[in-house]
Amino acid sequence: MGIGATAGVAAVGGIALSAQASSDSSSGSAGAAGSLAFDPDGFSKLTTTVTDTAGTEHNVTYHFWKAITYVANPVDETYQSLIVSAPVEIDGTAVDPTDAPILLANSIGGYMPSSVADATEVGGGGSAMGGGAAPSGAAPSSSTSAAPNANANSNTNATGGATASNQLLALAAGYVVIEPGARGRTLKNSDGEYYGTAPAAIVDLKAAVRYIKANKGLIPGDVDKIVSAGTSAGGALSSLLGASGDSPIYEKYLKELGAADASDAIFAVGAWCPITDLEHADGAYEWNWGANDLSTGKQVDQTVSKQLKAQFAEYQAGLKLRGLDGFGPLNARNYDDYLVEQYLQPSATTYLAALSDADRATYLAANTFITWSAGKATFGWDDFLTHVGARKKDTPAFDAFDLSAGENNEFGAGTTENRHFTAFGAKNDTTGLSSRRVAADIPEKLNLMNPMYHLVEKVNDRRSKHWWIRLGTSDSDTSHVISANLAARLDNLGDDVNHLYYWDQGHGANTDPGDFITWIADVTSFGKEKGADKKGKRN
Repeated sequence: MGIGATAGVAAVGGIALSAQASSDSSSGSAGAAGSLAFDPDGFSKLTTTVTDTAGTEHNVTYHFWKAITYVANPVDETYQSLIVSAPVEIDGTAVDPTDAPILLANSIGGYMPSSVADATEVGGGGSAMGGGAAPSGAAPSSSTSAAPNANANSNTNATGGATASNQLLALAAGYVVIEPGARGRTLKNSDGEYYGTAPAAIVDLKAAVRYIKANKGLIPGDVDKIVSAGTSAGGALSSLLGASGDSPIYEKYLKELGAADASDAIFAVGAWCPITDLEHADGAYEWNWGANDLSTGKQVDQTVSKQLKAQFAEYQAGLKLRGLDGFGPLNARNYDDYLVEQYLQPSATTYLAALSDADRATYLAANTFITWSAGKATFGWDDFLTHVGARKKDTPAFDAFDLSAGENNEFGAGTTENRHFTAFGAKNDTTGLSSRRVAADIPEKLNLMNPMYHLVEKVNDRRSKHWWIRLGTSDSDTSHVISANLAARLDNLGDDVNHLYYWDQGHGANTDPGDFITWIADVTSFGKEKGADKKGKRN
């Protein structure tokens, strides 16, 4: 259906999404004051062309607000600011974004700093890493950051071949797009002190949400329908933002920054390949990839690998998770079967079913470990591991014995660049540290950075209840268990979880961005109740 004269739709990837008629009125009341008051008239009027996932072009006119500092007492305005893009005309028809969902798209990769200070258009956010990272939804680099943080996770978001980023697709669908910057682990002041390490990034994102909510009625969009999106470390932070809504453990940090007096709970989460649950990530990684050699052909230290696998088994048993779709209790003994049945075989089936007969035959001939029968792909875990091939990271993958991982830097403090954050890493340190124990503040920092800490019965009912989680099957930046555990925990709590893996895709893949845009419309009911005309008729 095309866009009507009063209230209509914008089609993105063949998907009809509501775009309401233009109006001068706004609802709600502003809760921010002084430096934290949003200026509704401080925009520039821009136009862009968005090609959706079906190849259709959409002409979008939107209001764009340049970098706005979202805290009263910023540590570094270069990173603690956000940009706002709100559509006002789509394919020649005026639209009103007042009640539209808000896509909060971060471009954080590797827990590095991300800035929108110089952004001049939608999708202008980027990481400080490597001279600037792609916007949320744009193709990343697959390399890791340079030494001394050689194991860092250095990508942001990816499209997997799509023609537009999540931000652009959202804008063309009538959504408001807000892109926050955030401090990251490499930032250092003139005294040599690191001021962007944990928990700076999540505190900044929470402050951005509080700014948005405090400006209800001034800032465009429905502040009660914020959907966070991010990839890799950005996906981890997006998950954490959704899991920890209004948690009091962040309050002292937010007060120091002069964050707005408002809620930081969000409505929904989009997380691609989240690098999270860091204190248990080494064990999960070895359980998953311990049998795979590095790209050099070298096998990792099997003694260390086996010790970490044992740690994973103990941790997994303690979680007491049940698999999706009635699988039953998840443990180290059956998790391979669970991943194969719940995610990997369905992923391969979807991929193969979409191929032409000739292309499918060619793929199957090259990958004989897959049995294709009655339109379904079947195979075993060991063959899948062989198919993926080399693992990306040495062992330990996250708390490196030589403190070389980006995550060691994420838990740095003061003038100390890198620190251990697990007892196992500290005990086996190879850098000559005088103490083989983690620092006293590390347990608190881990709680502040891990969504799993918050996802416990009756602890935080202010969490997001709608979750979109994605991972590439060939992604060995982390363990497949990490996102599967997150999904299982959420499902066990009764949340709405949309989780799948992309076949043969690596870290940062996003091969169904049009579906994500549709999902946002579905979970927020955008274009349904809010698309009704004055007589109560729905479009």
